[in-house]
Amino acid sequence: MMRLSLLPTVAAALLVAASCVHAFNFTEEEAKQKAEDAQRPRGTTIPASCRAALKDERVTVLIAERGNSGFNADQSRFSMHFQGIDRRLQKQGMHTFSQDEIKKRVAQAEIDAYFRNDPDAALNAAKKLAGTMVLRGVISSRRGVNPVLGINEVAVHMSFALVGSDGHGIAEAGASSESYSGSDTVGMALTLINEQADGVVARLLSGYCAERSGKGKAK
Repeated sequence: MMRLSLLPTVAAALLVAASCVHAFNFTEEEAKQKAEDAQRPRGTTIPASCRAALKDERVTVLIAERGNSGFNADQSRFSMHFQGIDRRLQKQGMHTFSQDEIKKRVAQAEIDAYFRNDPDAALNAAKKLAGTMVLRGVISSRRGVNPVLGINEVAVHMSFALVGSDGHGIAEAGASSESYSGSDTVGMALTLINEQADGVVARLLSGYCAERSGKGKAK
């Protein structure tokens, strides 16, 4: 009898825990993106014609973290994240600019403005590097406290966009971790890159190839 009397209490605890998990779900759009990402292969299958075109592209990789006060776009803060993406782009034959090259040619103020969606800053950065595309990565997070366990929880998401030198969007992809205990969002974002960058780059380049194919048909 005593065990039976505990059932309502256990059930209530489970309901609270379930509501907590729900509280840390991402938006419907992010959840949909994650479901689609899980169904796609991690490898990159690129048509030969598109692979040849990739070798002519010069990509500037920029990463920032979105916070309550705006963007932190100090590129030295994201060196490991940069390298994780940069390696995979080079593996596909694309030319990329090192962080030292970017720092020498593009002012921090221009990078800051770029992440504030200043189109002129994006064009200036691309022109100074003679680049053809920019790969933009943004780290964002949501924080809260688990009411059952009483511990901090953080949901981390990274969104990536491949943008042409003229500012037009080419492709987008995302990576996310729904919740974990801790405060090192930049460290968690690096874990996401290490675990999911192959799939992210595959989707971005797939979008690039699709756009290129569409332009070819239009001609």
